Amino acid sequence: MSDPGIQPPVTGLLPRDTTEDARERQAPIAVLPIGSFEQHGAFLPLTTDTVVACTIARELAAAHPVQVLPPVTVSCSHEHAEWPGTVSISATTLYAVVRDIADSLRRSGIGSLILVNGHGGNYVLRNIVQESAGSGTRMALFPGTADWNAARTRAGVQTPSHSDMHAGEVETSILLHAHPELVRPGFETSDFLADDRKHLLTLGMPAYTKSGVIGRPSLASADKGKELLAGLVDSFGEYVSLLAPQGTR
Repeated sequence: MSDPGIQPPVTGLLPRDTTEDARERQAPIAVLPIGSFEQHGAFLPLTTDTVVACTIARELAAAHPVQVLPPVTVSCSHEHAEWPGTVSISATTLYAVVRDIADSLRRSGIGSLILVNGHGGNYVLRNIVQESAGSGTRMALFPGTADWNAARTRAGVQTPSHSDMHAGEVETSILLHAHPELVRPGFETSDFLADDRKHLLTLGMPAYTKSGVIGRPSLASADKGKELLAGLVDSFGEYVSLLAPQGTR
């Protein structure tokens, strides 16, 4: 855990490929991490969702033939707007950015794109993938609900997925494993549950939590984070088989 007064740099998240690296790899599938810049309680950074998405993408690339792109770091976090530091773009803007990236990839010879989403509020990503049929780019959204459920079971996560909404057991575990320097003291005593969130989209997060946390981060561990990532890597093989062109699988 880091000193609360120090903001350490996040290293190892951006791809370091040169043009020659990309040419030699000739990956048939690109992976785009999509995070957010929003509050995650007092113990996780504003970049948590971006760090999680990039960490997942890095693990996927280590096991599968994909080209990892730099992350989209600001997305649709409007439900967190009342907390200092949170920044959002519109769903329309996020849609346009992802579509432009897909078009650019297609011009460079990559016709498959998998969106690795780290923020649950990016609902528009489902529409982008849904509408990609016939566009010339095959797309998928990862991880899906089934992928997360399998990974949670493998890791022994105790908090149900609905309860583990924000800055909870899963997110804290992944950071404790992959970037423990980003986790500040306090997660051990920040548990807060709010399972009845019927009007979340209308009222936003402040109607359900004062701390910004909905989940049980006290149950997080680095071992769980390691197993969560391993489980997601295993699930990703199905996506590669589905999207890779014939002859590259």
